[in-house]
Amino acid sequence: MKYTEMFPLGEDTTAYRRIDGDFVSTDTLGGRDILTVRPEALTTLTEQAFKDISHLLRPGHLAQLRAIVDADDASPNDRFVAMELLKNANIAAAGVLPMCQDTGTAIVIGKKGQNVFTGFDDEEVIARGVFNTYRTHNLRYSQLAPLDMFTETNTATNLPAQIELHATPGDSYDFAFIQKGGGSANKSFLYQQTAAILNPEALTRFLDEQIRTLGTAACPPYHLAVVIGGTSAEFTLKTVKLASIRYLDGLPTSGSESGHAFRDLEMEQKILAMTREMGMGAQFGGRYYCHDVRVIRLPRHGASVPIGLGVSCSADRQALGRITRDGVFLEQLETDPSRYLPEVDESQVSDDVVEINLDQPMAEIRRILGQYSIRTRVALTGQMIVARDLAHSRLKARLDAGQPLPDYVKNHPIYYAGPAKTPDGMASGSFGPTTAGRMDSYVEPFMAAGGSFVTLAKGNRSPVVRDACRRHGGVYPRSPRGARPAPGWPAPPAAGTAGSTSAPSAAPPRSWR
Repeated sequence: MKYTEMFPLGEDTTAYRRIDGDFVSTDTLGGRDILTVRPEALTTLTEQAFKDISHLLRPGHLAQLRAIVDADDASPNDRFVAMELLKNANIAAAGVLPMCQDTGTAIVIGKKGQNVFTGFDDEEVIARGVFNTYRTHNLRYSQLAPLDMFTETNTATNLPAQIELHATPGDSYDFAFIQKGGGSANKSFLYQQTAAILNPEALTRFLDEQIRTLGTAACPPYHLAVVIGGTSAEFTLKTVKLASIRYLDGLPTSGSESGHAFRDLEMEQKILAMTREMGMGAQFGGRYYCHDVRVIRLPRHGASVPIGLGVSCSADRQALGRITRDGVFLEQLETDPSRYLPEVDESQVSDDVVEINLDQPMAEIRRILGQYSIRTRVALTGQMIVARDLAHSRLKARLDAGQPLPDYVKNHPIYYAGPAKTPDGMASGSFGPTTAGRMDSYVEPFMAAGGSFVTLAKGNRSPVVRDACRRHGGVYPRSPRGARPAPGWPAPPAAGTAGSTSAPSAAPPRSWR
């Protein structure tokens, strides 16, 4: 029998740090050494992991951002986004504001060696670690519990977490901790193809078409994952997720008759070069749509050719963990991202920025914004309305009931955003744009009713929005991920953040860039 594990990974070269504590002991059972793990080990490791990945990035990711700033072929917009993300990383590394306001779904994948004994419910104590992190840090609760088919409520803990535990040989307990935001998760796709696609020309053409559809809503530059094959649809998509966090980097680079997975390094470089020529760049046009590409080839049923596509976004949040007889260990992330910032004047990486005051009549705001081309950078100063899905749903219900839109929706731009929890002494928690496409269906009826003429968010808009803007004179300024209010700023108008339809409170003009 020719047997090999599906993912025969090479040696783990991860740099780990040890978490202090008396968490493990060794015993002998039936002549075998058994590693006994206390529940506090799993809770503490999980809690620390999600704290770290909310604020810190891997050194390799930061080095790739710096490489964009230094690249001769990077566009000014590529460099601008890379610099903003590096500055954002420095703010987040202080441990107060998370790097992204969408602090995601907590995902834990564990591989428990058969010589590891716990004696308790592993999933429950891991969930306790997730609970502790989200309750005691400035993270946003994103999980909605269904009460019936159409009624939901926020769990206010960010539980449930997605926890997957596997039995493996050995005497270690190994983990991958992932914090996956909605925008990035929503760019995961499965395509059921046929064997006709398994030739270089057809596969390249197909991937070129599909990668373009990812757009910029999930905050590039991306770590792009492509998986060809799979023993099931769900296994293909799971492999996409693992590849996007570089968990499978140690795979062999060629296949065998046993059917194990392998990386196709040549195809990775071919696809990366393809993305450089797509023109989307790091959110606003350029070459750096992707940092890198991982292409994984899997075995498949003869009647099926599943293809998976997905990304890890610029909030590239994951860390590995290990429990061994030597203690509890967590991947060492970069605690000093300032060393990746170049010693250059910001004007060297930025074109002119147009300053626009939003505290003026909406007709004048639209006239001013309408003068500039789509790649012009603007600094918007003044009052905005903050509103996302729930607020828009309630505003639409007013229209459906024959009521007019509130004046604040007519008189102010709308920022599609949802901040994380507010730290003490600050006006807001981590604050950045959400995916614009989720509000596309509201734009036409709102504009027809005299509101929502200027909306600010991230990512592409659908043809229905472009048509509405042409018809009604609307404007969509697009924002990069990573906006942060500075400590001490007054809160921006927040009507709509939780579905409120009261008028915004007055606030002195402040610049939101």
